[in-house]
Amino acid sequence: MKILYATHNVFLSSTLKNNLVVPKNFKKLPFDKIKNGILGKKYELSIVLVGKDRIKNLNKIYRQKEVATDILSFPLSKENGEIFINPQVAKIKAKKFEFTYENYLLFLVIHGLFHLKGMKHGSLMEKQEKKYLKNFS
Repeated sequence: MKILYATHNVFLSSTLKNNLVVPKNFKKLPFDKIKNGILGKKYELSIVLVGKDRIKNLNKIYRQKEVATDILSFPLSKENGEIFINPQVAKIKAKKFEFTYENYLLFLVIHGLFHLKGMKHGSLMEKQEKKYLKNFS
């Protein structure tokens, strides 16, 4: 596993063999500010970029869905959680939802953070996501 970004409470790593699928600007996102705004300063966050096989396996184990997805979020405790992102699926979905690839990756981080906070899909979550996306894109 390769560490791409690390601070006191945020860790970004990759299990990908080829990091070319990850835009250079992604590593420069203000992960701490985004995380602090949504989950607070004490929350410890791990973001892991994984390949299709790994995310498909995680999705099958934890959601009983045998398909590669773009993101999975796992709250481990009230102050600790993990987000897994698959860049290949994200790149496809970015086009589908008319995002740039970079903005879609930012959206996924924000989306995952709100799930770690306990929010479910719906208009309130979408409103909050748009606010954060606007502030950080």
